[in-house]
Amino acid sequence: MEPASKMAESREGMLKITEIFHSLQGEALQAGLPTVFVRLTGCPLRCTYCDSEYAFHGGVWMHFDDILAEIRRHETPYVCITGGEPLAQKRCSELLALLCDEGFRVSLETSGAADIGLADQRVSRVMDLKTPDSGEEDKNLWANLEKLTPNDQVKFVICSRADYEWAKKQLRQRSLDSYCDVLFSPAWELVEARKLAEWILQDRLPVRFQLQLHKLLWGDTPGK
Repeated sequence: MEPASKMAESREGMLKITEIFHSLQGEALQAGLPTVFVRLTGCPLRCTYCDSEYAFHGGVWMHFDDILAEIRRHETPYVCITGGEPLAQKRCSELLALLCDEGFRVSLETSGAADIGLADQRVSRVMDLKTPDSGEEDKNLWANLEKLTPNDQVKFVICSRADYEWAKKQLRQRSLDSYCDVLFSPAWELVEARKLAEWILQDRLPVRFQLQLHKLLWGDTPGK
């Protein structure tokens, strides 16, 4: 059996990838833009509303050169690194910097349970803050707030009225909109989108309401 140190050395410049696909960005400020998605394998969280459980395990090891070649094949400047939790793989930060150096406009979808300081500040880091109904509230790494820049985004996935009230409290007490754009999104099939929109308007919250565009178009189809 190959020693662990040898295995790690042989995987230099590699990441474990679940899928790479071309689609429309469904969320965040980049919604609607043709984008190449690189979905990394693995995640330490188990959110109740997770829609990418298939990325928890499996995947294939790919070298950065092969990842870049696949991204370039789709001829779009927008790249989104997602998961799983991308930052759970330590070489993710290397890929993010490389993509920025190559001239791509890069976003990162991260749970907020990992140190976003690992990601290049040229990347638009779309960071979740996990609500109580996600089942992972205790995983929020609040120190990440100090590392946010105007290029980043904070996202709340709202599962209930209680989640909404919790998110509203965090927004106001922590002045989150002073850091960057704040996004409120209804959890798919758990909260009626119209209700969340009405709550935001009634409370005059300085947030961006968003729907998961990809799910409206293609449902829960992987690779879309």
